[in-house]
Amino acid sequence: MRTRLLILLAVAGIACTIAVAAGARSARTNESALPLLPALPAKGLSSSHRCPIPASLRPAFVRAANDTGFQLSMLVAVAQVESRFQPDARSAQDARGLLQVMPSTGASLNLNVDKPALNVLAGARYLRLLLDRYARTDLALAAYNVGPTAIDRAGDVLGPAGMRYVLDVEQRWSSLAGCS
Repeated sequence: MRTRLLILLAVAGIACTIAVAAGARSARTNESALPLLPALPAKGLSSSHRCPIPASLRPAFVRAANDTGFQLSMLVAVAQVESRFQPDARSAQDARGLLQVMPSTGASLNLNVDKPALNVLAGARYLRLLLDRYARTDLALAAYNVGPTAIDRAGDVLGPAGMRYVLDVEQRWSSLAGCS
């Protein structure tokens, strides 16, 4: 009986050691693999290149970035994916403008989504609300694209459309890192 108990304790000790080591390794790899950052500007980040924003739209994007705390490069990436910087873009679902904001979303934020500067601000504020809600950049971006209802139903699992959108935005965002 005593021998069995000692063997059982030894096996449990080994299993705990392995689990702790695996958890530490997983935490290290997940930090670099998942972009779960809060999308806030990096302190002391300097840039040698400008974001590819049409000059007439630059003030709107800078204002929206300052208003929401998002990196300018993130908002530019969303605009590139959503509308390719076409202020008059419209989706089949009636999302409008540079950041493809639904009129009802703009109305809930007291912003006219048909005006380019206000469309950018509405999109940025809505994305901020989603990031505050989900506390994960990937889920916030997916909810921006497919709607929060779809994300709530699916939980932490992104469907193919949401995953493709998130990857597209994150790829562009990464390529624009540090732009000003």
